[in-house]
Amino acid sequence: MDLIHKIFNLLLPPLAILALLSWLPLHVVFVFLRLIKRCFVSTEDDVAGKVVLITGATSGIGEQIAYEYARRGACLALVDIREEGLGVVAEKARLLGSPDAITIGADVSDDHHSQRFVHQTVNHFGRLDHLVNNAGIAKLGLFEDLSHISDYTRIMDVNFWGTVYGTSYAIPHLKKSKGKIAVIASCAGWYPVPRLCFYNASKAAVISFYETLRTEIGDSVGITIVTPGVIESEMTMPRHIPKSKSRSILLESTERAARAIVRSTCRGDMYLTEPFWMSVLYPWKVLFPQVTEWCNRWICFTMSRASRSARA
Repeated sequence: MDLIHKIFNLLLPPLAILALLSWLPLHVVFVFLRLIKRCFVSTEDDVAGKVVLITGATSGIGEQIAYEYARRGACLALVDIREEGLGVVAEKARLLGSPDAITIGADVSDDHHSQRFVHQTVNHFGRLDHLVNNAGIAKLGLFEDLSHISDYTRIMDVNFWGTVYGTSYAIPHLKKSKGKIAVIASCAGWYPVPRLCFYNASKAAVISFYETLRTEIGDSVGITIVTPGVIESEMTMPRHIPKSKSRSILLESTERAARAIVRSTCRGDMYLTEPFWMSVLYPWKVLFPQVTEWCNRWICFTMSRASRSARA
């Protein structure tokens, strides 16, 4: 058995490189033809009258996704733990074109709450067509500075289990409607952003889970994995990032991100990185991990120094 592994170690890497190089031109042609098709033929689902459930809909990307679906004439079920803010979002969604919008106060990290908001949506509208798993939280800090790791377990509860619970109850209904799931992960799920170790881990878990789920359920439900980069939201406001740093980051507006997310979900894309230029980080991380590590250490050092300066 050891001999077989030695042979594989010698032969498979060069064979894999040759296979990738031979496949690359065909893949480029395929992508180019698909882009041309999209220019002339619309491949987006018409969601007018369809039912969309959005978690974390009170603010940020979730709120803007609600407005974008409303403009397309979709019925909305808006879910957030901060129920008091949902009414304003629902009212604006109706003004923008949504035929009906209901609000549901719920904690996505609670299994029973997730079952309730899915069933309440289906009971009200009679169906479910799109599920947008958007709810998420973050907490900045170095791992070695943590006094109580238990203070950070809620990040995994909300970001990972908060998508899994809702998805488990929504899938039977989405299969009936040949529906779609959009899950808002993060570039941090595949690029190790310093001072966000638990957030990064939760988003990596989300990406891995939905890639596996997509393989298991096939084409019966479309799954779009969204990896936003630096988007203007509560998680990129000064209370999470020092003001000196937040001003220097190129933040994309939530409105622009939401348009891209809804468009990509309606097209049935497998992945979306928004803004697109953030995707250039992925090959660097895979092909040059040492360079990535050095850059991240420099970022960590500068952020730590800025934090100390701000406290002083």
